[in-house]
Amino acid sequence: MTAAYRELERRFARIAAIGDALGILSWDSQTMMPDGSSDGRAEQTATLTVLAHELQTEPRVADWLAEAESTGGLDAWQAANLREMRRTHRHATAVPGDLIEATSKAISACEMTWRSARAESDFAKLLPSLSEVLRRVRECGEAKAAAMGLSPYDAMLDEHDPGARSERIDALFAGLAGFLPELIGRVLDRQAAEPAPLRPVGPFAVANQKALGERLMRAAGFDFTRGRLDVSLHPFCGGATGDVRITTRYDEDDFTKALMGVMHETGHALYEQGRPRDWLNQPVGVARGMAVHESQSLIVEMQACRSPEFLCWLAPVAREAFGGTGPAWEPDNLRRLYSRVERGFIRVDADEVTYPAHIILRYRLEKALIASDLALADLPGAWNDGMKELVGVTPPDDRLGCLQDIHWPSGAWGYFPSYTLGAMTAAQLFEAAAKADPDIRPALARGDLGPLVAWLGANVHGKGCLYASGDELLTAATGRPLDAAVFRRHLERRYLGA
Repeated sequence: MTAAYRELERRFARIAAIGDALGILSWDSQTMMPDGSSDGRAEQTATLTVLAHELQTEPRVADWLAEAESTGGLDAWQAANLREMRRTHRHATAVPGDLIEATSKAISACEMTWRSARAESDFAKLLPSLSEVLRRVRECGEAKAAAMGLSPYDAMLDEHDPGARSERIDALFAGLAGFLPELIGRVLDRQAAEPAPLRPVGPFAVANQKALGERLMRAAGFDFTRGRLDVSLHPFCGGATGDVRITTRYDEDDFTKALMGVMHETGHALYEQGRPRDWLNQPVGVARGMAVHESQSLIVEMQACRSPEFLCWLAPVAREAFGGTGPAWEPDNLRRLYSRVERGFIRVDADEVTYPAHIILRYRLEKALIASDLALADLPGAWNDGMKELVGVTPPDDRLGCLQDIHWPSGAWGYFPSYTLGAMTAAQLFEAAAKADPDIRPALARGDLGPLVAWLGANVHGKGCLYASGDELLTAATGRPLDAAVFRRHLERRYLGA
């Protein structure tokens, strides 16, 4: 190990510490911070963001990288760490510090405006601040595109998922769009031939919902000494290394949404809590891209917790938690509730079958916005047209339409494809895990996610960024790169009994 490499490890550990501080500030801004504190929080966030950027882009870092790369003598983890340092350095040095600061401030202001604009269903209120975010995001994308030889949108994709390119996503999403409409129709016809599921009648006290959610989190292996569960307008997983914060939102008339929302974010959290301990403050110790991260939330929520085996265990547990009686609390009814397919407005409430259509819409729109092929002022109309085409419904207002997600106000452009790529990855990982360990499905019937999480820990969580891309990690874990046929097979088996 050279002196240059040791300096890089020290430098990136400091950058990681700043990132952790930013994570806690972000969590606080979305859960507990008073509205009147937003200006100060924006300044704090911008200052730390610029400081991290300066630490990463200082000329000595380039010299250390070049020296470490030319010297060699590193083991596999150190070599992968050096590769990830180079990748993050390439992204960081492409964007000047003043643009980083301006973008951070624009995002902080837009996030706060989004909260009230969404509540009031007032896109015009958000338009000025979102326009500023889009302008800054475009500038960042153009700077990275010039440095990396990519299109601006592909440069944004690469930031979230190294190696991801729109050409491949276009092909994958075209394949989904090719079979999803017919599949949705077949599933809806099958459902129509069955009795409609009964919805348990509330109210369901928030305290009881939280207690049940925490019980399931413990069953999945969430470590409450290194994390916590809170409430926010938009559920998320954040926080810091060794301090993972997840949130949900509750509805006293329906416990089912919050419960699966908790397990979705728990999947993210387990990934964070299971990262390789020896590399937590280094680039090689972070998650291998957002598609893989999304796969971890979806393998817990969709593959495991919505499986017939797990729901058979959950039904009496939920009945006891809420004092329920009658046929609405039977396992088969709960299974039909949690596998119900409907054409809805809200992405985070969408079922597995229609969800990809929501993502394809956002993918198309953000590509057009970045390329200036769509004016931001025309977004509500384009959104509604796309929802009618892809999902089969037209939102009655912007709160249920283009204002529902925080991603664009928070600067997360090029992120949305990760959700459906993650769903496909989750299906492939679960299929491989169940073949590798025959006890995984029987354990779910006992309410035990331990065998599944252990397999994920060994094959995904503990690998960090040892592999250069999500496809390399997936190939190592399952024997092949991402294969859309596995996702289709899962959907047909669960929703059509095929």
